[in-house]
Amino acid sequence: MATDSTATLRWAVRRWAAPGRALSDAVPAVGVYAAIRLTGFLAVAGYAWAAGEEPSRLLGRTWDARWYASIAEHGYGTTARSQFSDLAFFPLLPGLERGLTALSPLGTAQAGVLLGWLSALAAAWGIHAVGRRVYDNRTANWLVILWGLWPNAVVETMAYTESMMTALSAWALYAVLTRRWLWAGSLALLAGLSRPNGFAAAAAVIVAAAVALWREPADRHNPRIWAAPALAPLGWLAYVAWVGARTGSPTGYFAVQRAWGSQFDFGLYNLMFLVRIAEPDRVASQYLAAAVVLAAPVALLLLIRERPPLPLVVYGVTLTLVALGGAHYFASRPRFLIPAFPLLFVAARWASRAGPRALAPVLVGCAGLSAVYGIYLISVSPVAP
Repeated sequence: MATDSTATLRWAVRRWAAPGRALSDAVPAVGVYAAIRLTGFLAVAGYAWAAGEEPSRLLGRTWDARWYASIAEHGYGTTARSQFSDLAFFPLLPGLERGLTALSPLGTAQAGVLLGWLSALAAAWGIHAVGRRVYDNRTANWLVILWGLWPNAVVETMAYTESMMTALSAWALYAVLTRRWLWAGSLALLAGLSRPNGFAAAAAVIVAAAVALWREPADRHNPRIWAAPALAPLGWLAYVAWVGARTGSPTGYFAVQRAWGSQFDFGLYNLMFLVRIAEPDRVASQYLAAAVVLAAPVALLLLIRERPPLPLVVYGVTLTLVALGGAHYFASRPRFLIPAFPLLFVAARWASRAGPRALAPVLVGCAGLSAVYGIYLISVSPVAP
């Protein structure tokens, strides 16, 4: 009996040692990330107070956040108040908002902002864990910092879903890289319930499992590897099927998206927008989005050239294709790419080779610009962030 207990204890220690090391190694990077995002968060809050607004309303009930709050408070089916359908929004965030408000004194907007923060910190930790697994600790640190300086990073700590999907996807990818197949499939399932492009995590898990089964015949007797790709797409498929049942059409979800102006046109809309980017009615967020749209394919090609593990390539390619191939909401393209953190790998490696003295002023300057741009996106820009 004592021998069995000792063996169990050793198994538990080995099982949780890697995540424990991942946490201790990630603390400095996550701390810097939190400082960067807190600066932006306080800047928006300060602007809100100066304008006589409630920061929680600005951060938890503007643009898409108000749709999630409405679903959390009233359920789906609020189309009577809009020409658009709230069925376009996936259920994980509003479900958690509803649960948190039921268990705490927080209002829906406050709950959404808190969930945004918790998701962002979990995402930063997960991104670091993946970066350290693939490269090294220094590169992983910069990967987290660059993610915090992403152009539309203000939404990472708002009542939005990008951070939640990033957290779930990053940990699903880490689970794949460490061969924790049930965790990978389960986390990808939840990622699919968070956002329309959440199926990217499922695609990565499915491909990774298929490659493992093909290359390692012994793995074919492991039921966990078979379970992972079966679980991974269920969240996304379940919600799309539910919307289909609710609308009375198997393609009901895609009809809802078309009503919002969102559809996949293989990048034609974005290409035409780039061609007309110099027209006088453009706004600052659209110019920055144009830079991201042009840079994203380059970053993807550089990532592929690095030959990282295949699941990261599949995940990055899927998100890039969805972001650049979709029509409408051009200014939101950088936000759609927030979960695509593997695109930052090459930049993180470059930064890791530079000296801290050279990068410190750049880091401070970028953090300041990110804070100012966040205020603009949430409070001034006439188009969705």
